[in-house]
Parts: sequence; C-alpha cells; structure tokens
Amino acid sequence: MGTEADPVDIAAAAVQKAKDEGYDTVLVDTAGRQVIDAELMDELRRIKETVEPDETLLVVDAMTGQEAASLTAAFDNAVGISGAILTKLDGDSRGGAAVSVRGVSGKPIKFVGTGEKTPDLEPFYPDRMASRILGMGDVISLVEKAAAEVSDADAAKMQKKMMDASFDFDDFLKQTSLVSKMGSLAGVAKMIPGMAGALSNSKMNEVEKRMKKNEAMINSMTKKERANPELLLTDRSGRSRVERIAKGAGLPFEEGVQFMSEFQKMRTMMSRMQKQMGGGGMGGEEEMAMAGGGMPPTGNRASRRKAKKVKKGGRGGGGGFGR
Repeated sequence: MGTEADPVDIAAAAVQKAKDEGYDTVLVDTAGRQVIDAELMDELRRIKETVEPDETLLVVDAMTGQEAASLTAAFDNAVGISGAILTKLDGDSRGGAAVSVRGVSGKPIKFVGTGEKTPDLEPFYPDRMASRILGMGDVISLVEKAAAEVSDADAAKMQKKMMDASFDFDDFLKQTSLVSKMGSLAGVAKMIPGMAGALSNSKMNEVEKRMKKNEAMINSMTKKERANPELLLTDRSGRSRVERIAKGAGLPFEEGVQFMSEFQKMRTMMSRMQKQMGGGGMGGEEEMAMAGGGMPPTGNRASRRKAKKVKKGGRGGGGGFGR
C-alpha cells in the first residue's frame, strides 16, 4: 500500500486479509508514544472504530515508574482500553508500576514482558508481582520456567550426579544453558527470595561475563576432559591442559586456574548440600552461583586434609594444575 498509506486503511486491509485466509487472531500494532500526542490519539480512535477489536491493550514500560499509571489513564480517557501489558520487568524495576496502573487507571494488567522472545510474554499474576515488589521473589514462576526447560528424568539424573560429586563440565554447560533459556540473569535473580536487591546490575553483568568465559573454556576442552574433570583438577597433566584450554579460549592461564578452583569448590558444596537436604534439591541462590561459576570459598576440612596427604605423597603432580 506504500509508505504514504493511512494506518487506518492498512489495519482494515490486514483484518480483511486475515478473515479471507481463515486466521482467527489478528494483532494490530499501532505507533507508540511515551507522551500524549493529539494526532496519534485521533489515529488510534479511527483504527479502533474501523477494526472493532475485542481487546485494546496499552503496552507500558515498567521502567517509567509512576508515569506508567498516568499514561495508562490518559490513553484510557482518550481512546478507551481494556487493559495493559507491562514490559521490561527483567530490568531494574521490581514492578511497582503495576500497582499504580491498576490504582490510577482502574484497568487491569493482563500480561507482563520479561525478555525479547515470545515465551517471555507471560500472564500477569497479582500475588506473584506483590512478592517481587516486596523482594520476596517469585518461586512459582521460577519453578515453572525451569520445568518448561528440564524434564523430570533429566532433573533426577542431574541430582544424582550432584549427590555423588560426579558433576562434570558437560553438566555445567547444561546448567548455564538452562539459566540463559530462562531469561536474563537479572530476571531470574528477581524470582529468587532475597536476591532481588542483593545483586547490582554491575554485579549481574560481571557474572554474565564470567559465564561466557567459563563456557568458552569448556568449549576449548576435549570430550574426554569435559566428561572427566579429574584430568584437569588432580592429574599431573592438569597444568598443561589448563594452559592449552585457556589459550584456546583466548584467556590468560590465571583465568583457567580460577575456573578450575571454583568448579571444584562448587562440586564439593553441591554434593554436601544435597546430602544434608536428603537429595531434595538446592535453593535458588546456589543455582545462581553454580551457573555463574562463582561459588564463594567453603570450608571442607576433610578435603583439605586429603589434599595435603596427596601433596606429601607426590601424586598428581603436587596437587594438579597451578600448584
């Protein structure tokens, strides 16, 4: 129809084409504004009168805070909307605008956006949003996201490997991939109780960068090294292997040593936690730390004593890599 065509005519032609071809749903995405514009409002009114939509939804940026509520009320008064969609909930905002939108405009929020992909458009649940706003997380949504990506069989298999400390680099890669599929790290963190305000954006970015570095190092390993971490952690050839892996990933040797150390601590902690909880799974914070490869130092006296004995005995090249 050309760039000079009236948006009203374009919308009407699209709806008619959908009817002719048997489609049962049509989304008419109109021009957007952050401020009220008389010309835009007139265009929206004419489109609405022409296509007679079942739903008229206003997409609101959660980052605008209280402005989101006044914007919703203004659009409702000028055009008449049936509800709102709150986007960018994976950013800094906890979603306080959600309370304002309902209170000021009287219109319900029907969907929320937590990312750039289609699955990231989710139904709005007031009780879950209230938990996020209060910093209590949203465990139900977190579990639903995880369940959509991992089968029960895979989860049971992973749990067993955590309990007997046979968790390898392939498993680590699967976990980081799982977190990535669930959305941004910031968005996932907000669902974990107590984590919403605990990590700043700079810290989140740091963890995401670390995840990418760790992934690059794992991709630089051989299949045998991925499946058998002891080749890098305790074997006498560990140091030369880590040097090769770090070089292949374009990283300094020290980064490789740090990753191996964190991986070993993480694996030990996961095994201990699983046994303490009777194999009931780990909490959100531990999942986040595991995926980021940044588990804090832990005291495992038995492991340290064993390591000292091995070192005295001269096995494994004096403790494996970097020792």
